[in-house]
Amino acid sequence: MTTQAPAQTFSVPDKWQWFTESRYGLFIHWGPYAQFGRGEQVLFREHMNQAEYADAASAWNPERFDPELWADTARKAGFKYACFTTRHHDGYCMWDSAYTDYSSAKQAPKRDFVREYIEAFRKAGLRVGLYYSWIDWRLPAYFDGPEKDPEGWAKAKEYLHNQVKELLTNYGQIDHFFFDGVWPRNADDLGSVELLEEMRKLQPNILINNRLGYSEQHDGYRADGGIGAGDSDTLGDFGTPEHLIVVDRKRLWESCQVTTWRLWSHVFGERWRPADYLLDMLVECAEKGGAHGGNLLLNVGPTADGQFPPEFVERAEAIGRWLDVHGEAIYGSDGGAITEFITRGRQTTRGNNLYLIIRFWDGRPTLRLADLATRVKGVTLLTTGQTLGFAQQGDELVIDGLPQEAPSRLFPVIRVECEGPPEANAWGKQRLWEGDPHRVAEWARAQRGTSVYRDGQER
Repeated sequence: MTTQAPAQTFSVPDKWQWFTESRYGLFIHWGPYAQFGRGEQVLFREHMNQAEYADAASAWNPERFDPELWADTARKAGFKYACFTTRHHDGYCMWDSAYTDYSSAKQAPKRDFVREYIEAFRKAGLRVGLYYSWIDWRLPAYFDGPEKDPEGWAKAKEYLHNQVKELLTNYGQIDHFFFDGVWPRNADDLGSVELLEEMRKLQPNILINNRLGYSEQHDGYRADGGIGAGDSDTLGDFGTPEHLIVVDRKRLWESCQVTTWRLWSHVFGERWRPADYLLDMLVECAEKGGAHGGNLLLNVGPTADGQFPPEFVERAEAIGRWLDVHGEAIYGSDGGAITEFITRGRQTTRGNNLYLIIRFWDGRPTLRLADLATRVKGVTLLTTGQTLGFAQQGDELVIDGLPQEAPSRLFPVIRVECEGPPEANAWGKQRLWEGDPHRVAEWARAQRGTSVYRDGQER
């Protein structure tokens, strides 16, 4: 089933236009958990010994970490921004924090990985984002909460707030901030509304995600009081559907997705999704996003010694080469799904151009596009630059001169230049399983009749 997202009515401030123009960001999950090779949550999921884990984390020393190589790879792959895990749920800090010695700066590496990442990615011309986990599996007070341990909770909350403000004070401009791990607390426990105000004072242009906890004051009452409800309906500048591509109609959004089958940090023996699958997620985000978000934040889990896995690099650079040719269909695009197109692929638009992104190349010389109401000026096979012939009668466009062999190992793209912003007729604006059912009745009645017999005639 495919649906056409209703138009979004909110406006995007100029300071955040970079986000909608980017469409494609790199998520980096990296920390001492990488040395176990079983995911970023191995401490909890395997119920490991906390002290033994801390010893291993403190001894971890990734000597092959080269942030400039990371940034160069990200740039070649077509990413426009990145988000780096400063501290995950295990509590280990990847920067020189004044509030703990459990960090890369104080333990074996003696390096501030956050600073090195930020400087390298800025130098490469990429926007920078930081991930920070509310939850810390080392701290009993986080789970006991303010009612059971008010003194311990106050201390834990102060630690969280101080670290966030530290990250936004010591490293220059931060464009993007990704909170995670609210459970079992809520926004009122965490004081996330107050923290947001402090964050915006420190970084007026920052984009902050919606994983801030549910607040009775801002989101209204929920039967569970917001416990376990990590995403706020109203707080935060962008939504973060995880492992899903779902439109957030209230604000900007980005889908965070793995390049492997499931886990975020480096895993020994994990299975990798193919490049066309990853590219399709990017195209789907652009198609559904419109001018108000619809980004893909695609993850990599570097190895314990600090390298991007070769499987990731191969796939990311293949997508980067595709974007070198077809990037105008993605970056700064205005959404798509102008007409029903799922039998061929996906659509995006930009200005007066409609882009037909062909997932299924059938080798036939012609392609028929129904229900396009806007007049067409020209058609180009963007993949090769070849001008294609076309004929338009009413709302039907027939494109000809297509090669038998697909001109790209990934998705070929056809650019349809229109006389104005592409628009569909009434039929094209509706989809299967939705819209006015009477239109289907009229279509069947007008073209074949009303009966169950082959010719549609009543007997």
